[in-house]
Amino acid sequence: MTLDTTLKHVVTEKELKELISSNQNVMVCCGRMGPMCIPVYEAMDELEHSSAYSHIVFRDMAFDSPESAYIRKLPECASFRGLPFTVYWKNGKVVKATSSIQTKEQIQNILDTYFAK
Repeated sequence: MTLDTTLKHVVTEKELKELISSNQNVMVCCGRMGPMCIPVYEAMDELEHSSAYSHIVFRDMAFDSPESAYIRKLPECASFRGLPFTVYWKNGKVVKATSSIQTKEQIQNILDTYFAK
């Protein structure tokens, strides 16, 4: 099960854990192809191609996949009720998590705060 986005997809929990452990800055949007998720994917795609954010790994993951339980069960996501769940890892640790729609500007603010060069 993959999403119809231009982002690279994380399919398994093992792949997600390897991604987090082998990259300093990681943003993963875990969602569906719904109206709250699509704008986040689009913003991520734009930012991924910006030289200002070349030091960040951007990925998506299908919310309904059993493998995404890793994200859904994170303590930082425990109170979330809206999709997508977007999680930001720095050096293997969650530094920020958001739910529901985010604008490109909101995402940039998070990236600039937690992943500044």
